[in-house]
Amino acid sequence: MNVETVKLATIVMRLTPEMYDFLKRDELDSVIVLRNGLEALQAEDAMEIIQHSISEHQKGAYLH
Repeated sequence: MNVETVKLATIVMRLTPEMYDFLKRDELDSVIVLRNGLEALQAEDAMEIIQHSISEHQKGAYLH
């Protein structure tokens, strides 16, 4: 198993660069651990990781 740790920004720029401007800096700076490395990811995987990251960063956020 090829475990690799990368920032979300790396995943986004490689697989879904059109999403980059929609993400906040703290989301892009999230550290993601990939079980099979960056090379094994596909665009659908990237979208799932992005959705999860957004969800995690919204926990505890208050709507005004």
